[in-house]
Amino acid sequence: MHDVLDPRDLVPDEAEQRAHSGYDAGGLLEDARAAAAASDYPALTLIAARLDELPLAADWTYDEPDDEAVLLELAQTASTLPIDQDGLRDRFRGAWLGRAVGNTMGKPIEGLGRRDVETYLRAGGDWPQTGFVRLVHPHPAGVGPLHPDAPVSALGTFSDVPRDDDIDWTILGLHMLEQHGRDLTTDDIATAWLDRLPFTQTFTAERAAYRNLIQGRSATETATHVNPYREWIGALIRADIFGFVHPGDPAAAAADALVDARLSHVKNGIYGEMWAAALVAAALATDDARVALDAALAVVPAGSRLAEALRGIAELHTTGVDHTAALDWLDEHLGHYNWVHTINNAAIIAAGLLWGTSFTDTLAKTIAGGNDTDSNGATAGSVYGALHGSDSIPAALVGTTHSRIRSAVRGFDGITVEELADRTHALLHRIGGA
Repeated sequence: MHDVLDPRDLVPDEAEQRAHSGYDAGGLLEDARAAAAASDYPALTLIAARLDELPLAADWTYDEPDDEAVLLELAQTASTLPIDQDGLRDRFRGAWLGRAVGNTMGKPIEGLGRRDVETYLRAGGDWPQTGFVRLVHPHPAGVGPLHPDAPVSALGTFSDVPRDDDIDWTILGLHMLEQHGRDLTTDDIATAWLDRLPFTQTFTAERAAYRNLIQGRSATETATHVNPYREWIGALIRADIFGFVHPGDPAAAAADALVDARLSHVKNGIYGEMWAAALVAAALATDDARVALDAALAVVPAGSRLAEALRGIAELHTTGVDHTAALDWLDEHLGHYNWVHTINNAAIIAAGLLWGTSFTDTLAKTIAGGNDTDSNGATAGSVYGALHGSDSIPAALVGTTHSRIRSAVRGFDGITVEELADRTHALLHRIGGA
């Protein structure tokens, strides 16, 4: 857990963020980790000050704009895709179902690396993965610990969709758009967070932004003030709803996602949410994952690390290599990022969608990449359901457990997938998204 109130987490995490985004923080990173291990708070304070003074390396070659006008102009270059109005309700149902099922499939093993995921699933007799994760006793030797929620999210342990932030954010997004429609602002989003979602059910960048809001900081500061997680995956997992209300229009979806992302993220963190929203919007208008991924890539700054990673995956797929080779490439080129960073996880999602041959196979391949397995499973599942509709989600996985969702969002605990799909469809037509 990354404690946004504890300098022993914040300072080493900030040093890592700097090191990965073009600053020469190598020595400070080691110093920060040593000071954290020793609970040396004065040293951590000094290191934090030095990190703030670091200049961008002269040889940094990436171009990663953070200006809203620049990002909006870029988003407008994405092409629209024709949509089938009659099929949208079922695609919404497929996306909500896919998100819920995919999230649960990855939840118990969240945080495990690629090799540990394979070892654990093999020990449970489910490799390649075909369903929800089984608890394995005894725990396989050498494999890291399961997620703390594993006892309530593994096969046979739940009767409804287990509560998870990956689903909470989509539900909260629906509520916000129902309240504000096209006029939704970043300040409105900040208010909704404080009103509808408990602090303890937020994580990393969102928890840091929440802390900043409680301290009275404005939405213009929440993404950057003592927030080492500003390029991590948190914004990406909030994106789906903005794609839902702009089917076939990746540009509009990305623009709305930007309004949301800037509350907690910068640069690649923002790009991740814009990309995922555009991806969902495009998926609602095609049944070809490559078409949707190509459309979504258009909203990501071409000179960014995220665009480079996504292009790398797409090029590998074009050459005809297998999925294992793609994961090897990911490990080699993106393995230095934290397991909940935007860049490596977005690439894992893209690979799962490109190489997957069915819902189950897409989820198996996505989760096989390790890292943020529940978030990646949720996004891949949502996109697959949007591409192919609700019948593409195996009935055996939906069963009786994936019709009702447990949620920490006030007023939404126990809501059904059917109601969420109905309300999404109604919202779309009420605010003029299609």
